[in-house]
Amino acid sequence: MNSAVLVLDSGSSSVKFALYCATDGDPQRLVSGQIDNIERAPQLSLREASGEASERALKTYSDWERTRAEALSFLIDMLSQRAGGAGVLAAGHRVVHGGARFREPVVVDREVLAMLETYIPLAPLHQPHNLAAIRALLDAAPGLSQVACFDTAFHSTQPRLATMYALPRELEARGVRRYGFHGLSYEYIADVLPGYLGDRAEGRAVVAHLGNGSSLCAMRERRSVATSKGITAVEGLVMGTRPGSLDPGVLLYLLQELGMDACAVSDLLYYRCGLLGVSGISHDMRELLASTDPRAAEAVDLFVYRAVTQIGGLVAALEGLDGLIFTAGIGEHAAPVRERICNGLAWLGLELDLEVNERGGPRISREGSPVSVWVIPTNEELVIARHTMQAIGLAGSELRTRIGAGETPGPAAG
Repeated sequence: MNSAVLVLDSGSSSVKFALYCATDGDPQRLVSGQIDNIERAPQLSLREASGEASERALKTYSDWERTRAEALSFLIDMLSQRAGGAGVLAAGHRVVHGGARFREPVVVDREVLAMLETYIPLAPLHQPHNLAAIRALLDAAPGLSQVACFDTAFHSTQPRLATMYALPRELEARGVRRYGFHGLSYEYIADVLPGYLGDRAEGRAVVAHLGNGSSLCAMRERRSVATSKGITAVEGLVMGTRPGSLDPGVLLYLLQELGMDACAVSDLLYYRCGLLGVSGISHDMRELLASTDPRAAEAVDLFVYRAVTQIGGLVAALEGLDGLIFTAGIGEHAAPVRERICNGLAWLGLELDLEVNERGGPRISREGSPVSVWVIPTNEELVIARHTMQAIGLAGSELRTRIGAGETPGPAAG
């Protein structure tokens, strides 16, 4: 083995990672794992391709930023030794928000990092932590190439009307528009779709990425034409702890009548709503499906109802539907949720095969169903590995011109 790339998905307290061998064909995953409690008492968990698992505690420091940087530096060194040859050539990062500027992966330096920081207000739950890992590696391993891969980029093909809010144009000029998320997942599904749907993959499809964070994407010719999420990751479907689409008047009521400040409202929207808020029990769909509590049942009912109605809206945008695809944690594993969503869409002529749905597919619709329905596991890691390998084979100047070098940083660039 000559070289490898590291894929990182950084959260508030943990970093998920995978090491991929850089080959002439598709990257091959060698090892994966996670560093938990990365800013306080980092604990490394490692999973070999064989399935063998191991754990170890990493060194801590008095400063949390140094602890994170040292933990990631240790990870790079350890994995470089395992990779052999040229070691780890680059780190590819999932970055949730790239705004209107970043429409494809980009090699990150401190200038690009500063641009990405301007999008933190649009994705406060994810963006700060995505960028913290990049910043830590810029300090700890300055010679390592880093590539940012964006969850918003796949949706850059949408027509203008699909991206607009009915707000004054000066707000749109400042970047207040619909972006969409889960693009790395949708990109993977779009890539493998012909292997499942054949020629119909180029037709009209809705992909339901259902998990703790959920969204929908309408595709035509495997390109995004509409999505359920907007400027932030709050809009759209009911999620684990986020409410999905909400009347803005609710926010005014919270601020003006209940006296909540912006921080309290943000905490409510990101951490205390959704399945958790409605059920009062859990954000985990598995626990809610197993519960006998009527509040749990109502939370699942609401999740399904919103999914059905919003899929219907995307079908209208597509002017019909050829295929419906379920993916991500709930989409891939919760057969009862898939069944209930499909029942709600029976008006499309969709005919579900109950037995195959229980087995998990991949095709869960009956033969002859006017709309075919599929369960397709997603693989965002592989998409990031591919992009990272491609990006480090290009000159930095080429990449910079693709994002519009010389533009004013931040959402105001539009």
